[in-house]
Amino acid sequence: MPTSLGCFKDDKALRILSSYYHIFKGNNSPERCAYMCLQSGYPYAGTEYSVECFCGMEEPPFTKRLPDSSCNMKCSGNPKQSCGGYLTINVYWTGIQKFKPQEAKNSSLKNESEQPARIAYLLTVNGRASRQVKRLINILYHPSHLFYIHVDARQDYLYREMLKVERSCKLNNIKVARGEGLRYASIWGGASLLTTLLKSAQQMLTHHNHWDFLVNLSESDFPVKSNNELTEFLSWNKGMNFVKSHGREVQRFITKQGLDKTFVECETRMWRVGDRKLPDGIQIDGGSDWIALSRDFVEYVANPSPDPIVSSLLKLFKYTLLPAESFFHTVLRNSRFCNTYIDNNLHVTNWKRKLGCKCQYKAVVDWCGCSPNDFKLEDFDRIQNTADRNLFFARKFEPVIDQRIVDKVEEWLYPDKINKSRAIKAEGYDMYWQSLYNHADLSPLPDDALLTLSYSLTRLAFQKLKMNYKDSRLLENTAYFRENRFAGILILAENKDKSSDTSALPNDRVRRIEALVHVRHNFSTDGYWLGKIRSLAVSTDYDQKEQTFRNLISSIGPYSNPVLAYEFDRDIAVPQNISILWIDPQGRLADINHILLEEMTLVGHVKPQLNEQLTVGTWRLLLLADTLLVTKLNFLVIPLSYWKTKRIDPKKFKEIIDGPSAVYHVTEEMNKKWSNLVRSAMRNDEQNEHGQNRIIDVGNDIDDYIDKLVYEHYDIVEICDADDKSRTKMKLQKCTEIHWSSLSPDSKAETRNLCQNY
Repeated sequence: MPTSLGCFKDDKALRILSSYYHIFKGNNSPERCAYMCLQSGYPYAGTEYSVECFCGMEEPPFTKRLPDSSCNMKCSGNPKQSCGGYLTINVYWTGIQKFKPQEAKNSSLKNESEQPARIAYLLTVNGRASRQVKRLINILYHPSHLFYIHVDARQDYLYREMLKVERSCKLNNIKVARGEGLRYASIWGGASLLTTLLKSAQQMLTHHNHWDFLVNLSESDFPVKSNNELTEFLSWNKGMNFVKSHGREVQRFITKQGLDKTFVECETRMWRVGDRKLPDGIQIDGGSDWIALSRDFVEYVANPSPDPIVSSLLKLFKYTLLPAESFFHTVLRNSRFCNTYIDNNLHVTNWKRKLGCKCQYKAVVDWCGCSPNDFKLEDFDRIQNTADRNLFFARKFEPVIDQRIVDKVEEWLYPDKINKSRAIKAEGYDMYWQSLYNHADLSPLPDDALLTLSYSLTRLAFQKLKMNYKDSRLLENTAYFRENRFAGILILAENKDKSSDTSALPNDRVRRIEALVHVRHNFSTDGYWLGKIRSLAVSTDYDQKEQTFRNLISSIGPYSNPVLAYEFDRDIAVPQNISILWIDPQGRLADINHILLEEMTLVGHVKPQLNEQLTVGTWRLLLLADTLLVTKLNFLVIPLSYWKTKRIDPKKFKEIIDGPSAVYHVTEEMNKKWSNLVRSAMRNDEQNEHGQNRIIDVGNDIDDYIDKLVYEHYDIVEICDADDKSRTKMKLQKCTEIHWSSLSPDSKAETRNLCQNY
């Protein structure tokens, strides 16, 4: 219950309690007002004019004290109690003290011989960026630190890669979460992420390596200060806890964060099920889920038999969206550790909310949320500006978006590596590889269009070598980047060469290759517009925030949702009206988009309104400036040879080939307006003679039909020998000796000798 301090004189221009104000029209009372102020972290609450509630940090001056009878208006929520009057206010102490975060120390008077702080890194990783995770471990590694790696339970590929890292370290200080109850599917905003952090912390506490701080990082984090600087700073601040608060008024934070709603996690989705009232007597805080916590606090909060306050908060946050962004903050504020709270999570984060990420997670949560942007090379100044601040990590970094910034940061931190880095560029320093599919993956299931395309490219690669391709087997599909640009698709595959000597051992007859594949340049531009279009592409999985496609190899199937992304040169005359005509493989106008090019809209994307099932074959886009045809672009909607990752059955394949039954929404008037231009543009198009409507013999002919389409859009550029045996009949260069191969050396992600270097 709040403690009454009496009735006081208030002033419109200079409020006694000026930190926060709220109106409770029908339910104001001293208790209601005080609990709300306490929840927001204010020591003082005041009721005024029956319905008003004020919160403040400072106790009202005694000189403003009035007789209790001056506060004579009844409370709107309880007529038996008084709630101030006209410019008179009943003031109460909420029961808490004024809170002020601690300041971090940047030096120490203690004995310099004291043992440096040891860090336990909790890496919660997702996706397929295994080489970037290895690079992160490489730059952070020290034998005194512990690395505990939690891989999302749905990510088979990354899990296998991290187990290799664990096995490579004989010092036993790199551990991967494994076993029942220790791996979780960590969806964005999910309650399972908090469970992951706490369960992982419990495992880390049992490890024989003693540590002083737990620091959690993801695959998108990277240090912006050296290991020595971080260790020295944490050594000065042992026992402190680093969390970043939201920086706004608490009630606004609660509403924006959805803390006043009940969420339930089910089938890897957060479902909002209704409103709720937060418990009275608890200060709510939160902000970022990236933290650096002291061992004492971790032992307290991760105790399998927690004290009542932790136990109660665990029940509350089990049904909370983004619980990891508030749980640790709230426990700190309401426990004996409140004096160890430092408002700094040691991170700098790249937020550019204007790029359209407000509700990017609608597919997995019933709420709006946004993630940070990736740092790019042009953002390096922001990172350099952290040099004199207590910031040690930055996020997000993705080599598929920009690897140059990662290289730049690492060279900035460790200048002695610059010359070495330049010397070993032949070992993949200016390259990056990211697996898109691996045959051993059980989860997540690959996209059927990706699988169909990858197997077709496998057959085409063996065909090019004039080898048996009918029994070929796809092993892995990898996206290859060079000098920060997507440079092709790599197909790792094997087959049994039936032409081999039958007396040879069976294993010797298996031939492994890797092929470098380019997407063919399937667009043409009018002479005047040459150079004015910087990029033009159709694919799926467009990331509006990063303004790029996540579907790097443009595997578009009949059930995909294609998007056109464009970038025009800044020298183009604006404003400019552009019309985009989508033409299906049968020459029918499927949709028309219109864009107005202006100085601020030279980069963008458009989504056509097409049928739920797309006609398979080669589609065409015509770009017109007013009515003048300036560009033609072709893209492939591939028929599927796989359906739900299994070999497709003839009935389903026929359904796909027959195409959609629904007609397009294009009006007769629009068809009439553009029909002559469409016919003229396609008259000499040889691909139109391909016979999109020819009858396909369902069976072996499926693959041949698909391969002919794929050949028109993809080019097998080079092939190397991926056989790890010294004896081979193939007169190909070894993949381990060729720069583009995923099997060639990659010094950035090499972890085999990591622990042996100490």
